[in-house]
Amino acid sequence: FIDIARIKPGDKIIISGTIGDHAASILLAREDLKFKTRIKSDCSPLNKLVSSIICRDIKFMRDPTRGGLATTLNEISAASGYNIAIEESGMPMKKSVSTLCEILGFDPLYMANEGKLIAIVSKNAAAKVLSKMKRHALGKDARIIGEVKRERDRKVYLKTQSGGLRILDMITGEQLPRIC
Repeated sequence: FIDIARIKPGDKIIISGTIGDHAASILLAREDLKFKTRIKSDCSPLNKLVSSIICRDIKFMRDPTRGGLATTLNEISAASGYNIAIEESGMPMKKSVSTLCEILGFDPLYMANEGKLIAIVSKNAAAKVLSKMKRHALGKDARIIGEVKRERDRKVYLKTQSGGLRILDMITGEQLPRIC
């Protein structure tokens, strides 16, 4: 019953936690960068989190690994045929990851995650699924970050904190060399 073909306008996008942790931790270790705050990889098995939330209102789930959140949402948009809009203001991200990305010029929306999932959930059940997710240790930082739109341009948009719209394209090349 989890099928990308079930996605429709109004469905909500939930991320199970903070973004960019894995890629940031690998980058720090690989480059031997000294950083005041330790950044840990989010590498975790997701089977128990998935079991705790699974219901027919979940249309689709994916891990935002290679290419991060933005690339995964572009793949979902392309396969479903619908646009996706997400909100920068609601994006869960650790301050240390945000700072590292700002210093080094990386976009955290394209950084790998190894222990997170994206769930596309029917509008009416999103709050319930989010509540269940937050009860699990791997979902404690989960948030509703956006929704599926009616438009069928197969684009992903980020509503910025300043109120603008930024198109999030598929990643071209590698933001970081392959890390795993």
